[in-house]
Amino acid sequence: MKPRVAQPLREGGRPFRLNRTQTFIFLCLLPTLLLVFGFTYFPILRGINVAFQNYSLFNLTDVHYVGFKNFQTVLGAAQFKTIVVNTVMWVVISLVLQFLIGFMMALLMRRSFPGRGIYQGFVFYSWALSGFLIGIIWRWLFNGQIGVINDLLLKLGLITERIGFLSDPNWAMFSVIVANIWYGVAFFAIMLLAALQSVPSELYEAAEMDGASSFNQLFQVTIPYIMPTIISTTALRVIWIFNFPDLIYGMTNGGPAGSTHILTTYMLDKIIFAGDYGQASAIGIICIAVLLLFTTFYLFATKAEKAGDF
Repeated sequence: MKPRVAQPLREGGRPFRLNRTQTFIFLCLLPTLLLVFGFTYFPILRGINVAFQNYSLFNLTDVHYVGFKNFQTVLGAAQFKTIVVNTVMWVVISLVLQFLIGFMMALLMRRSFPGRGIYQGFVFYSWALSGFLIGIIWRWLFNGQIGVINDLLLKLGLITERIGFLSDPNWAMFSVIVANIWYGVAFFAIMLLAALQSVPSELYEAAEMDGASSFNQLFQVTIPYIMPTIISTTALRVIWIFNFPDLIYGMTNGGPAGSTHILTTYMLDKIIFAGDYGQASAIGIICIAVLLLFTTFYLFATKAEKAGDF
C-alpha cells in the first residue's frame, strides 16, 4: 500500500482542494503572475544581488562579492552631494510649480469660454510626447547660438548677449527644471480638472447663500473636496519626477561637467559610460529606499491629517 500524503486541512478538518472555477481562475492568472515576476521582481532581486558585487562590463572575469564597497564608493564620490542637491531641487521645484500652474489651468478650463476645446488641446499636448523628445525640443529652444529663447530675450532687451543655458553650470539645472515644469503641468491640469468637475454645484450655491466670496469658496469648498485627488496625484508625481532621467538626458546628458545629474541620470551614466553595473545597482537601491521612505511618510502624514491629528 502507498503511504497516504498529508493534505492541508480547511477549517473544519476537511482537506483543501481547488474547485473547477478556482483552478480555472488560477490558470488564467498564472501567465500574468509569471510575467510580473519575470519582468519586475526578478530584476529587482537580481539588482540587489549585483549591488554587492564587483560587476563591470569591462572586466567580467573578475565578478565577485565586495560587500558594501559599491555603496561606500557611490556615497563617498565628490559629486554625490551635488547630485543629491540637484535631485531635491529637481523634484521639489518641479512639483510645486507644476501643481500651481496646472491647478490654475484646471480652474480656467472648468469654465465655458470660446475656444475652450482648442485651449485644452494645447494644454494636454505636452503629455502626449515622450520625455526624451521633449528634451531634444527644449535643447534647441535653449541653444546658446540659434535658440529661440535667447532671440526673444535679446529682442525684449532683457539681455545684451546670448546665454549658454545648457553649457553654463549656473544655468543648466534651471533650464532642465523649466522644461520639466512645462511637461508636467498637463498631468495636473488633466487630473485636477476631472476632480473639479465632480464637485457638486449645490456646495457652491450653499456657500454663496452664506456670503462666501469666490476666494473663500476655493479654500473652503473646492480644495477640501478634491483633497484626495491632490494627495494621490502629488504622491504619484513625486515618484515619476524622481524617476524621470529622460528629459535631462535629452537636454544635457547630465552635463556640463555633471552639473545637472540627479540620482537616476547618475545611475544611467554608470551603466552607459562606466559599464559598472555594481555601482549602478547600488544607486538603484538607494533610489528605491528613498522612495519607500517618502511614500511611507507621505501616506502616514496625509492619513494623520485626515484623522485630524495635525
